[in-house]
Amino acid sequence: MRNKAGVLIALGALLLLAALALTGYNLYDEYRAGREAMDVLAGMELVLPELTPEPSDAPEASEAPEPEPTPYSSEMPTILSGGYEYIGVLELPALGLKLPVMADWDYTRLRSAPCRYVGSAYTGDLVICGHNYRSHFGLLNTLSAGDGLSFTDAAGRVFSYAVAEVEILQPTAIEEMVTGGWDLTLFTCTLGGQTRVTVRCNEI
Repeated sequence: MRNKAGVLIALGALLLLAALALTGYNLYDEYRAGREAMDVLAGMELVLPELTPEPSDAPEASEAPEPEPTPYSSEMPTILSGGYEYIGVLELPALGLKLPVMADWDYTRLRSAPCRYVGSAYTGDLVICGHNYRSHFGLLNTLSAGDGLSFTDAAGRVFSYAVAEVEILQPTAIEEMVTGGWDLTLFTCTLGGQTRVTVRCNEI
C-alpha cells in the first residue's frame, strides 16, 4: 500500500509540475506575441505618415477627384516588416489594443499578429482573425454593441467601425463567418478551441 501511495504522490507531483510548466510557457508565449506586435507596430508607424498624402493648398474645385481604392482585397497596399506584409493597423480602444494586421494568414503568422482572413476594408467585407492571447484577440468576448474601433490601411486611410454584435460560431461555420453583410468581422478561438468568438461591426 505504501508503494502504491508513493507512486500516486509522485504521479500527482509530476502532473502538477507539468501544469505549472505549461502555464509558464503560455504566459511567456503571450508576452512574446505582445512584444512582437508592438515592435512591428513601432516600425509601421514610422512609415505610415510618409504614405499619407499631404493636404493640397489648391482650391477644392480644381482638384482632380481622388481615385477610388481598388476593390480587390489582394491589392490592398502593404508595408513590409520582418519579412511579412501588413495591410494596416487595428485599434480597439475598449480593450486598450493597437495591433498590426498581416496581409495573409496561417498558424505561424497568427503567433505574431492578427491576420486578414479574407476580404477588404475597401469592399466592406474585411474579416480579421487573431490568436486568443490577451495581447491579441483573447478579450474579444468582452466587447459590447456600440464599442468603437478603427482600421488604418497601409496608405494611411482610416476606416471607423462600431461593434454591432458578438456571437459564438462553430469552427465549421466558415460560410457563416465570411458572409452576412458585415463591414468588419473579428474572430478568435475560445480557450478550449471548441468555438469561435466572433465580433460583427458596421462602418460609421
